[in-house]
Amino acid sequence: MKILLLTIGSRGDVQPYVALGKGLKAAGHEVTVATCSRFQGFIEDHGLHYGHISDDILKLIDSDQGKALMEDTRGILRIVAANLKLARQVGPIQHRMVQESWEVAQSVMPDVVCFHPKAILGPAIGEKLGIPAILASPVPMLVPTGETPCIGFPKLPLGRLYNRMTYGIVHAMIRVFAGPYVRAWRKKTGTPAPRRNLDCLRDQAGRFFPALHAYSGHVVPRPLDWPKTAIVSGYWFLDADDTWEPPDDLRAFLNDGPAPIYVGFGSMSGRDPKRLGNAVIEALRRTGQRGIFATGWGGIDADTLPDTVFMIDEAPHDWLFPRMAAVVHHGGAGSTAAGLRAGRPTLICPFIADQPFWGATVHALGAGPAPIAQKKVTAENFAVAFDQLINDKEMRSAAAAVGAQLRLEDGIDKAVTFIEQMVKDHPGQD
Repeated sequence: MKILLLTIGSRGDVQPYVALGKGLKAAGHEVTVATCSRFQGFIEDHGLHYGHISDDILKLIDSDQGKALMEDTRGILRIVAANLKLARQVGPIQHRMVQESWEVAQSVMPDVVCFHPKAILGPAIGEKLGIPAILASPVPMLVPTGETPCIGFPKLPLGRLYNRMTYGIVHAMIRVFAGPYVRAWRKKTGTPAPRRNLDCLRDQAGRFFPALHAYSGHVVPRPLDWPKTAIVSGYWFLDADDTWEPPDDLRAFLNDGPAPIYVGFGSMSGRDPKRLGNAVIEALRRTGQRGIFATGWGGIDADTLPDTVFMIDEAPHDWLFPRMAAVVHHGGAGSTAAGLRAGRPTLICPFIADQPFWGATVHALGAGPAPIAQKKVTAENFAVAFDQLINDKEMRSAAAAVGAQLRLEDGIDKAVTFIEQMVKDHPGQD
């Protein structure tokens, strides 16, 4: 079976799909991952086919304007405002991404397409080719439930109607911002514009698309009112090769004292990374802890770090995190999953999008302190949080218990089985 995995975004939006792709390939399927061009080598190094999509959207996000607008999109209104401000630049990029997604689909002619919520042409590709389209999401943001509001909305005591309404608002936003590009594609390809021009949940017959969620039910339980075709598979981890060896200086640092606190924000160190880095260093000093910094911190000079802090270029999370006393990061879904699986208490300092959600989720599990928004970071509140990470026995016990549960799961195997079954059950299949 030929499978197209269609995803748009940063490394955190790509790596889980590569992990899933490897699982599908191991099950005997031919897999193409279509995403931004900067990840071509990463995808091909893991033995998967690559489908080209322009890197322009990531270049825009990486620009000073993109960082300024996206750095604080923590609520639904701010997300709307950021999209409106970027609309003029995003429009041509969205148009190209839609066209390139279709070109990849034509070249692959898949038997099934699995699409990230940002890959807006995914449902239409399934319709056009007469194949199953499966929503594959790293966050619970599209399938409505009366149990909780959608990510980005406040939890208000207004009941199930309000909760479900929040998902309707998100779908309306998707239609407003992305619908014109799908309609333009329909016109160009001679595809009739149907009643449901852009719907990530239902096909033209009104049937629910299968929905696959790449996180653990131990972290975010599956709502009881979801349709049967919406599942939570467990995380899709891309573990390092068993032959990976750490650099000698990293191994020496780890062996030279107590387990350190990992601090890494990837490329998301904000517009004042020096302030953020200095706050971390001072908090480590006040609490008497050692630290490991991951690179991506413009403004932090490794040569001036104290002996108790070590900077690394990169190290696989599945190798590094179990050797840490605790982890501190921005709250990307992948980093959050890796910290929890390692059983380490986690502090999240969110910047944008779903990161505040993961911060609140970890705190609700008892596996970490309350999240600290990056704009509110100080040496003082970091020191308080670091002390909790190290000395709060209940927190450390809760984190260890979650880790034990996650290490028993095989989210990729469950996802592969689900995809195969959904293809078998599709009305177009014999």
